[in-house]
Amino acid sequence: MKANEIVATPLSPRRGGGDEASQYIDLYASQRELICSGSAPVMNAVRDAAMQQFAAQGFPTLKEERYRYTDVAVAFAPDYGLNLSRVRIPVNPREVFRCDVPNLSTDLVYLVNDQPLLEKPIPYVSSLRQACIDHPDIVAKYYNKCASVIPSLSEKGPGGEVLLNTAFAQDGLFVHVPRGERMNHPLQVINILRSPVDMMVNRRVLIVLEEGAEATILLCDHAMDTVSFLTTQVIEVFCADRSRLDLYELEETHTSCRRFSNLQMTVGSDCVVSHNSITLYNGLTRNTADVALTGERSEITMNGCVVADKNQHVDNNTLIDHIAPSCTSRELYKCVADDEAVSAFAGRILVRKDAQKTSSKETNNNLCATDTARIYTQPMLEIYADDVQCSHGSTVGVLDQQALFYMQQRGIAEAEARLLLKNAFVGQVIEQVRLQPLRDRLHHLIDKRFRGELNKCTGCALCEPHPQPLSEGRGA
Repeated sequence: MKANEIVATPLSPRRGGGDEASQYIDLYASQRELICSGSAPVMNAVRDAAMQQFAAQGFPTLKEERYRYTDVAVAFAPDYGLNLSRVRIPVNPREVFRCDVPNLSTDLVYLVNDQPLLEKPIPYVSSLRQACIDHPDIVAKYYNKCASVIPSLSEKGPGGEVLLNTAFAQDGLFVHVPRGERMNHPLQVINILRSPVDMMVNRRVLIVLEEGAEATILLCDHAMDTVSFLTTQVIEVFCADRSRLDLYELEETHTSCRRFSNLQMTVGSDCVVSHNSITLYNGLTRNTADVALTGERSEITMNGCVVADKNQHVDNNTLIDHIAPSCTSRELYKCVADDEAVSAFAGRILVRKDAQKTSSKETNNNLCATDTARIYTQPMLEIYADDVQCSHGSTVGVLDQQALFYMQQRGIAEAEARLLLKNAFVGQVIEQVRLQPLRDRLHHLIDKRFRGELNKCTGCALCEPHPQPLSEGRGA
């Protein structure tokens, strides 16, 4: 299969002058029928409104508070291809990727760009496009509803990258756990970026846990080719009363990848939810996580770990909205920035007037390993209730020289001592991972990352020793 058959619709770049949005507006106008034909009516029903809103507001700018650390328009300016014709990428995931987390015992789903590959039926899991066809009423009840239902998540409306995703996304993953049910095994979703030319991927994930349901989900991002990738991802999560969810996101791509991920979550009463975001290797990453606690007595834990070097850029922006009373939130993000890397964290805790007896703690700790690395931190509390226990804080520092000296005096080489201190610094976040096999493996991966051994991605046969381009005639 020829490359130009795989990526059917290239963009025409228009750089500068604030015109970056025009190429997407023109593309949608000319290819709307093709986009809709490759998707399903439920997803198609909201496309026009999303594109109209995008045309009106464009990409967010650095003047907007939530986007002050990442220039979105510049990231979307280059010429990317889109697989709007839904050409199946010829790849066998089992041949190119091997999970190296021993004893994880997960149900496994591959997403090649945005197209799910289920080797066998998995309870509660399906392609989003197929779910729209088989269960349109259920999907329509939740799809694209998070930001519009909860005003605090949208404020001025979804960001431009979210609107683009809604307009262009054709498939993704649907996880629906019925009332009182529990997933037998953790669900591992391996997102594989695969293309012979620069590619834009728009992926959608919809997770619905009905009353009393339980699930553990791990999302892993990997890139199989060295071309440039631009990924927009929108994850909508609905946790009904008394549900439990552990959600993990792990990125191990490469320096030519740009990733814009938006998590939008609503949480009912008496829920226990944890979210862990780990960035081990990337190019430019913008992670947005918005959580609305709409029911009483719920608990949310949000943890983040960033390891960045070279010219990598990681921007984590979070919002926890306490709408209902008697809820608890705990947030811990840590980052180690080396070389000329840039890391940013902005976390906002909003406690509304009726959210009495709220307990919230937000912590952001950062380590600058070089003088040229840059770290920006902005923890925020916005409280309108008077019976609360809330705190927030942040630190930016360097390696403890006294600890380095102490370790060297006991025969530990300086380079090894630095590695040990970096590992210990981020270890507090990794210890929050409840899946023990994953927790143990993450400790190992982070150690390899600090030693420079995790150059691209883990478990990828194509990257050993060099990534192979997608070739004509290679079958799935």
